[in-house]
Amino acid sequence: MNPPNPEHPGGPNPDGRHVAVEVSDTQSHLAVDPEAVARLVAGALAAEGVASASISVAVVDDATIREINRRHLGHDWPTDVITFPLGEPGDMPLSGELVVSAETAVSTAREAGVAAWDELALYLVHGLLHLRGHDDADETGRGAMRSREAEILAGLGLTNTYPATAGADAAAQCGARERARWTA
Repeated sequence: MNPPNPEHPGGPNPDGRHVAVEVSDTQSHLAVDPEAVARLVAGALAAEGVASASISVAVVDDATIREINRRHLGHDWPTDVITFPLGEPGDMPLSGELVVSAETAVSTAREAGVAAWDELALYLVHGLLHLRGHDDADETGRGAMRSREAEILAGLGLTNTYPATAGADAAAQCGARERARWTA
């Protein structure tokens, strides 16, 4: 994997990759470095073989993601990540929006005894895999997606918090990791 260029997080790399990442952080539960988020997104997409992408990431609190979840999915509860593809999974450049709850990441990480940043990183990778067309709606897809998350996180030098946070009922936990298709 060609790592993202630390001098230009989310921007063009010497290897020709161009991943534009816009980060909005409107919450106060976790200090989030937008450049670290951009590097993580660029690195995860490089691991997936994506050379060109435009990704926006909104780091929000539970109240905000709950409202988005209610409005777009009809679920009246907070969740960890919601993905809005702005094209088809094979389209290049890959384009989409991720909404992640830092509040959920902090709460889940505290309960599991893991780092909140690592939990947030899992949400970002999970959402990016949905943008790439991965689906965890059934047991086979869920297993493949979990495996790919672990590979990407390990390749980026991050801890995969999912085993620590999954608990006894991993299938039920996966139900909380949702995505939505943008319907304009």
